[in-house]
Amino acid sequence: MPTLSAKQRASLPNSAFVYIDSRGQRRLPINDEAHVRNALARFNQVAFEDDAARQRARKRLLNAAKKYGILPIGFISSQLQSERKQATAAPLPKGFVTLLMTDIEGSTALLHRLGDRYRDLLKIVRAIVRAAVVQAAGREIDVRADEFFAVFKGAGKAIESAVAIQRALGKRPWPDDLEVRVRVGIHSGRPTLTEFGYIGLTVNTVARVCSAAHGGQIVISEDTKEAVGGSVPTGIHFSRLGRHRLQGLANTELLFQVKADGLASRFPPPRTKATP
Repeated sequence: MPTLSAKQRASLPNSAFVYIDSRGQRRLPINDEAHVRNALARFNQVAFEDDAARQRARKRLLNAAKKYGILPIGFISSQLQSERKQATAAPLPKGFVTLLMTDIEGSTALLHRLGDRYRDLLKIVRAIVRAAVVQAAGREIDVRADEFFAVFKGAGKAIESAVAIQRALGKRPWPDDLEVRVRVGIHSGRPTLTEFGYIGLTVNTVARVCSAAHGGQIVISEDTKEAVGGSVPTGIHFSRLGRHRLQGLANTELLFQVKADGLASRFPPPRTKATP
């Protein structure tokens, strides 16, 4: 990474730094990809004035990483303990939210093939999903076996997270030339928040939407598409998959596939019984 001269550093705007303390000292430049990666590595070496300043700096750095297409798994992991403490203190969002669920396709076959090594693969997949969720301002709700459950205040952020998940998994080399694919389902609604987490039809629906997807695919409900409205993230498009009857649900659901650069686009029909 080229070192900035005093003149070059002085010419940068305040927005090109992760943190500016109360004395005006500017720390961790993020003016290009190399400096963003350096800031990710050095973040924990900075003495922040308080927790609020640290969180603002952390958010600015994550936004910079997103700008350059960096999914900072190591950074997210190192910050996870602090994130979980905040999550415990802060309640999950209420009202209209967007739920995201992931599941590893063919996990039983992978387990038989890898044996005890499957645990390491699962840790990698969880780390990738968790990093994408946190970077998109989502909240982890639960992790069970091969499934990951998260919530977002905005539908657009959930879709951004899902795209980041699939891109990161698609670029990842896997042991023994395995194909590791994760299905992602997204649904928006008003689940009931209890002391045990979210319950209700919205939760059941996102699980069924996820189950309808194939590995490598992102499937969303009509409610999520409507929630996004005109605020579709840049470079993302939706393809209509038709109306389908999801197991255990009385009404049919109109499903859509999320399309974006770096994602597979051709899949068999959803894993449901289509409805004319």
